[in-house]
Amino acid sequence: MRLEGKTTLVTGGGSGIGRSICELFAREGSRVVCVDLREERARETVEGFVDNGHALALSADVSQAESVRAMTEQALDAMGTVDILVNNAAIAVGDDILSIDEDVWNLNLNVVLGSVYLCSRALLPQMLERGSGVVVNISSVNGLTGLGEEGYSAAKAGVLNLTRNMAIKYAQRGVRVNAICPGTVRTPIWNDIVREDPQVFERLEKWYPLGRVGEPEDISRAALFLASDDASWITGEVLNVDGGLMSGLFAMSQDLNLELFNKERKD
Repeated sequence: MRLEGKTTLVTGGGSGIGRSICELFAREGSRVVCVDLREERARETVEGFVDNGHALALSADVSQAESVRAMTEQALDAMGTVDILVNNAAIAVGDDILSIDEDVWNLNLNVVLGSVYLCSRALLPQMLERGSGVVVNISSVNGLTGLGEEGYSAAKAGVLNLTRNMAIKYAQRGVRVNAICPGTVRTPIWNDIVREDPQVFERLEKWYPLGRVGEPEDISRAALFLASDDASWITGEVLNVDGGLMSGLFAMSQDLNLELFNKERKD
């Protein structure tokens, strides 16, 4: 087991990617602290591996400093240490900056980027004191290019810059910091959209060279690699787990190749 003897804290662990990370890390031997805004969802995540003190479900608003402070105290009191922090909590509301009011804009920044700052600030000191630790930040392909959802996307871009700065600053003190940029992942956040548009994933698949959207397990397996000793010489990196989406303009290249093929046939 790749994480035996470790303790992992996962924010946004009550569903989707966060739940998958909690479940996989537990199978790999880690004790897990699952943090979610809704405690019942956190409890549902850990109910299968809560025995023997191997899991803890906590409720916290990770966009608020006092809530993070209380959550950190509970986690450290119960587990003693946190070796791995996975900053996964996120929200995506609003789109065009001309229609997003200040409260919605700030909500995106506070949850997506602010939570990384607050949780890292809270848990880094005990990692630095031990001289070891890992932070894995879940960003997004939205943080790499223009895909709409301006508030969310800007915050995810901020996560990438913060990842690199933390990695440089704390590398010589034994802490590694990396980020993952998922593409479209089939999670419960899409449920309302799927109910209105059952074919949405089928339409999105055409943008992905590997021919499908992602599953939560695609992201959790990447997070496991970065959290484990297999990645012991990797820090400050951004790992795109996106089915090839960011490698190029796939749909455009297909159209161009089709045009070239048709031209050659005519010639």
